[in-house]
Amino acid sequence: MNVFSGQRPLSKRLLGFFAVLIAATAAVAIIGLLLGMLGTFSIKGFPNLDWEFLSEFPRNNNTEGGIWPALAGTTLLVLLMTILGVPIGTATAIYLTEYARQNSFFARSVRFAVNTLAGVPSIVFGLFGVGFFIQFLGGGVERITGNASFGDGSLLWSAATLAVLTLPVVIVAVEEALRAVPRDLREASLALGATRWQTIRNVVLPNSVTGILTGSILAVGRGAGEVAAILFVGVTYSSEVLPGSVTDKFMHLGYHLYVLATQSPDVDKALPLQYATTLVLLGLTFLLNFTAIFIRSRLRKN
Repeated sequence: MNVFSGQRPLSKRLLGFFAVLIAATAAVAIIGLLLGMLGTFSIKGFPNLDWEFLSEFPRNNNTEGGIWPALAGTTLLVLLMTILGVPIGTATAIYLTEYARQNSFFARSVRFAVNTLAGVPSIVFGLFGVGFFIQFLGGGVERITGNASFGDGSLLWSAATLAVLTLPVVIVAVEEALRAVPRDLREASLALGATRWQTIRNVVLPNSVTGILTGSILAVGRGAGEVAAILFVGVTYSSEVLPGSVTDKFMHLGYHLYVLATQSPDVDKALPLQYATTLVLLGLTFLLNFTAIFIRSRLRKN
């Protein structure tokens, strides 16, 4: 090796070249797959995408009409899931980062539980929703209030199930955002006489709000397309009305797509509707994510 030439040996240069080539090829392949999927769905879905398809109710075993109940139900489900899941995940991350001793048995147990939940199949969360939310919580509320709707599948229990499913995503994202806040800011606030909670509320959270929104974005992306987790907890095959309360059943775009693909009496007739429904589901997910990203960028500028 020529120490004074400033050049690496040929073997190391070739190794570095192949490493860059493999990374670039993987990145191009991922982008290509994404563009290919979007192109396929757009080409085959756009001809069937019109205002009637978006605003009408389904007819004739979902092979005719539109997807308005599924579109509205999916939007309400994601919003309610975010309202239920993000505050709990944020509070858990605050406790793990700001209050818990990092090497304590309880903190390690909570992190182990979070990591375990992240790897649990979504269908298991669906069975958990049936056993805990519907039979246990819903049955208890039904006995106290006499309202039988709480003991059945509904929008509320489906959103709660998805909130539990997305908790690991929110907790990890928010915890990383809280750790990114410089320790000096905390110490300066405490030195000025602020309590720990005042420091968290006025210093830590404002500086990590973009990370909290990042966790919300990831949760929306994970929960919007989940079907197995809500299969037994409130989603319905078809509906001619919109959910009037959180205790009503609802239609979901993902489940509607599954019904069109597997249970339609006329598969050939339902195939164009599948592409259009897929395109709407992707568009709704992108719209919700874009809204959260826009809010995050505005807060970051401020």
